[in-house]
Amino acid sequence: MSLQKGLAGFAERGGLEETDLTVVTPTPRGDSRDQWLPFRVIRQPNLPKLMRLIWTSDLIHLAGPCFLPMLLGLLLRKPIVVEHSLYQAICPNGLLVDERTKVVCPGHFMAGSYRECLRCNAANGSWWKSLSMLLLTFPRRWMCGKIAQNIAPTSHVSRRVNLTRTATIYHGTTQLPNVQRSAEWLTPPLCFAYVGRLVSKKGLNLLLEAAGRLSAAGCSFRLKFIGDGPERAGLTERVDALDLGRQVAFTGFLQGEALERALCDVAVVVMPSIWEETAGLSAIEHMMRGRMVIATDVGGLGELVGDAGLKFPLGDAESLASCMMRVLRDSSLAKTLGEKAMQRAQAFFCEERMVTEHYAAYLEVLRESRPPYVGEGR
Repeated sequence: MSLQKGLAGFAERGGLEETDLTVVTPTPRGDSRDQWLPFRVIRQPNLPKLMRLIWTSDLIHLAGPCFLPMLLGLLLRKPIVVEHSLYQAICPNGLLVDERTKVVCPGHFMAGSYRECLRCNAANGSWWKSLSMLLLTFPRRWMCGKIAQNIAPTSHVSRRVNLTRTATIYHGTTQLPNVQRSAEWLTPPLCFAYVGRLVSKKGLNLLLEAAGRLSAAGCSFRLKFIGDGPERAGLTERVDALDLGRQVAFTGFLQGEALERALCDVAVVVMPSIWEETAGLSAIEHMMRGRMVIATDVGGLGELVGDAGLKFPLGDAESLASCMMRVLRDSSLAKTLGEKAMQRAQAFFCEERMVTEHYAAYLEVLRESRPPYVGEGR
């Protein structure tokens, strides 16, 4: 959405000529107001319509290595750009997570340990489904090696997918409200928060374990879970088991003004992921807000936070608790690293930079493509 709106803005300002932007998605319309968007949206096209759309386009940008559009694009000899937001090119389930143990996969597919891939994905489905996922990964990766350009949201993903013609372009976001200017976050007890989906791969039980250690040490603090998801019931039970009812609150899903109000008293955002995050858009957004971030030093997440936050080893509750303890002992750290996080976000993760770099990649792809694509400019 941000990329297409940014490209549409370029066109309106005269930066693009004769540009026709179309988003094609299998997502139903629901209550979306597509007519208000500055580009055309086509939902759930059948195969003939999808083929016509690809045939009449000068450049195809895929959000991930979508099998059928990528195959059709190659057959029709179209320039294709694939944005690797997950790991589908090197992992049958796309997450690099072992579904049996819910821990980071060491890379069984790329190591040729295909039996481990079969066992992994059969844990959440049938053996036939697991086999189909494995078999489709071979041609998907092969096709990614044949397209015009691969784009990774972090250098970590670029190294992981290990494909030719791969550029790293960080995600971008708009300038967000600097709610850190509010004095509410300074009021003790200091408030930590997790913001996002309540799912197992985000390491939320690890965060509760760290909170339990702080509580056992007599620390005064608060912890918010802002979001919803399938793990909420289990997390609530864990809060009761650790006797954290007075410190921990669940807000449910929030957005817009309600989200900003919930963040007003938050000093630190914690992202305790237990999988290799490809990028971590949530971290970028909170850094842009001027929030200090404590994050797992893994994958693209650790890369994005850099030296503008505190990081801890994957799955280490004791180290996470130590990071939180540092802030409780010196609350000025939240302000100092929050300001540093905002500076880093403005330097590397602004939306205009993301759009500009994508557009430059498109132009390069079109220049290198054979006629009739060069110079047509759609």
